Amino acid sequence: MSFESYKGKKVLITGGLGFIGSSLALRLVGLGARVTVIDSLIPQYGGNLFNVEPVKDLLRVNISDVRDRSSINYLVQGQDFLFNLAGTLSHIDSMRDPFTDLEINCVSQLRILEACRENNPGVKIVFAGTRGQFGRATYLPVDEEHPLRPTDVNGINNIAGEQYHLLYSEVYGIRACSLRLTNTYGPRHQMRHARQGVLNWFVRQVIEGEKIRIYGDGSQIRDTNYIEDVVEALLLAMITPETDGQVYNLGGEPLSLVNFVEQLITLNGSGAYELVAYPQDLKPIEIGDYIASHDKFSRCTGWHPRVPLVDGLQCTLDYYRKNRHEYW
Repeated sequence: MSFESYKGKKVLITGGLGFIGSSLALRLVGLGARVTVIDSLIPQYGGNLFNVEPVKDLLRVNISDVRDRSSINYLVQGQDFLFNLAGTLSHIDSMRDPFTDLEINCVSQLRILEACRENNPGVKIVFAGTRGQFGRATYLPVDEEHPLRPTDVNGINNIAGEQYHLLYSEVYGIRACSLRLTNTYGPRHQMRHARQGVLNWFVRQVIEGEKIRIYGDGSQIRDTNYIEDVVEALLLAMITPETDGQVYNLGGEPLSLVNFVEQLITLNGSGAYELVAYPQDLKPIEIGDYIASHDKFSRCTGWHPRVPLVDGLQCTLDYYRKNRHEYW
């Protein structure tokens, strides 16, 4: 499917200075879209102005919080497309501070949809869901019919956020769909802590020459998607009419954490890892193996993950070696 339809369109990205949002913004600018990114730049959440440095004069940046009703009411006006990526990602943070997670991942999603209903009901919305909505898998690969039994507050609030989007699509005709993302890695991820994605944290550790610590026996399987493949999926979901009112899983290359780390060490040319016991606060929310089926989304849009792990990891290592001072 051609992305020519993005040329000249007004596109709003919530969480637009974060990992996925900024990568999407760069691609959209290249496609000729008129891009506005919203980000709160709350420390530790992942927003980083350096992420959009290559196109800083070609897009609009609005530093605001999705919890600010007046701001959201204004910013949604006149937009053709809304990529709704704002949210907290940490499973452990959601257990330590559940009400902040509730405010951002649940209440604010309802606020965004109300803003669209009142000010721009013709907008199309793509919501970023998460594999955490499923919890521990009862069968593999996990398809869209798999039960939703999350192991943490973050997963529950993301289910609610997703359901709000589907409800507003059904009741108010606001075109919306959800992509449940899995373990995404690549350039522009925050690298100050491990709470928003352990794969990217492993990259920092290997570059720093630190011994990588893997919890458990390391055999737990994770689906991996390189950021470019995720951006491609988001772009396709937005311009494919058949996605309206639908939920889709993304998935990619499944492998154990040990295998991921071993490939990372090989590409880096050095490194080491050790297996350690789960901390007490993490063990109850560990999900075990997770492999997603993206068949439904592939049938609808033709999307398939295309970047092999070895290529994605090499690009990721190269990026952070060059720009570590902007992320460490």
